[in-house]
Amino acid sequence: MLRITRFAKDGTTWLRLEGKLLGPWVEHVRATVTQETAQNNTISFDLSELSFVDAEGLSLLRELSNRGHDLSLRSNFVTELLRTETPR
Repeated sequence: MLRITRFAKDGTTWLRLEGKLLGPWVEHVRATVTQETAQNNTISFDLSELSFVDAEGLSLLRELSNRGHDLSLRSNFVTELLRTETPR
């Protein structure tokens, strides 16, 4: 289960992801990001409450980071996942 909470702070739209970022939820997060960016919102993510991220979820987080979204508010778990190299 994944909970997505949207809130605004200082002109930035925040998306807080809580729970497990798994395959079935990846497209839902992607669609939410697309909707927010279509409204010209700057998006930052609070990933501090993610308890699990599968391969599809990790791919999405890397994609979001590469697109310039702020992923700096995150747990040590997510930090370590993002630090690891992608298998070849």
